Amino acid sequence: MSITIRDVADAAGVSTATVSRALRGLPHVDPETRERVRRVAAELDYVVSPSASRLASGRTGTVAVITPFIDRWFFSTVLSGISDVLQENDVDLLVYEVGDPGTSPGLPAERRLRGRVDGVIVVTLPTDAPRIADMLGIGLPASFIGVRWPGVPSVCIDDAAAGRMATQHLINLGHERIGIISGRPQASTSQANRALGYVTAMEGAGLAPDPSLEAFGYFTVAGGESAMTSLLSQPNPPTAVFAMSDDMAFGAIRALQRHGIRPGADIAIASIDGHELAELLDLTTVGQPVAQMGRVAADALLARMLGREAGETSRSVATTPPGSPYEITVPTTLIVRGSTVPIDRATA
Repeated sequence: MSITIRDVADAAGVSTATVSRALRGLPHVDPETRERVRRVAAELDYVVSPSASRLASGRTGTVAVITPFIDRWFFSTVLSGISDVLQENDVDLLVYEVGDPGTSPGLPAERRLRGRVDGVIVVTLPTDAPRIADMLGIGLPASFIGVRWPGVPSVCIDDAAAGRMATQHLINLGHERIGIISGRPQASTSQANRALGYVTAMEGAGLAPDPSLEAFGYFTVAGGESAMTSLLSQPNPPTAVFAMSDDMAFGAIRALQRHGIRPGADIAIASIDGHELAELLDLTTVGQPVAQMGRVAADALLARMLGREAGETSRSVATTPPGSPYEITVPTTLIVRGSTVPIDRATA
């Protein structure tokens, strides 16, 4: 005969409701009682029925992730981090790929989320994207990655500091004509902040950014190649380039190689991301812990779903609080490689 929740409750000397809350990790259960219930359940080989548990709690056991892309490195790496945490907590993952945020992302209608998921993680979509406010208005717990939303846990890097770090590195190497490969003409908040970091570093060194040395790469390899080709066509090309993403930097390197120009030795390149291929291409980059960002966002969402305080997660992470307990800022690190060398060695 199979063991029931009543058997566990009788053996532990508690109610069936307490057994259910203890085994599902819900709050308002005394720690000693929780441990006793778990021990008794293990001794009796009691296994919680997922369907029964979800029916009793009114939960679906599923979290939705809304992301522009699945097949690009940043997004797939974020998803892997999210998936790690959800699997550890026996929560299913439902992914909505909604397309380029530079156009009109096809966010799922609220009716497609209501009753199907217990929470939502939104990855790098602009906060003015259609239906985001409506989606949050149905009361689902949420967390964001790469963008800030008031009152919602948001996991980001300090984009301005990252842009400043990459640009300052090029300045420290003696470069003054520093070009920039931006994302798209209609800048997102993160893109605008990376541009701000570039301008701040330039002006802090007494250098005036040259508008003719900005090109748009649309955060793709092909776009980065096209942008670098455009910069090379200038009458006075840059001696160094800051690309806002590794993907665009990869394309820029390909453009240099096709023109017989040596990355680093002839034109220095620095970027932001920490892509796994950056080491292979000897690219200097400001690395961001992308998988960790996914894990932290998932932890923050689960904390809200379980009624804990924002930021009260099981995963330790080095963060800095820029202004709100809901703003989780993960650190970045400058990783120097051969794509940047001092300008006095560049022609050697």
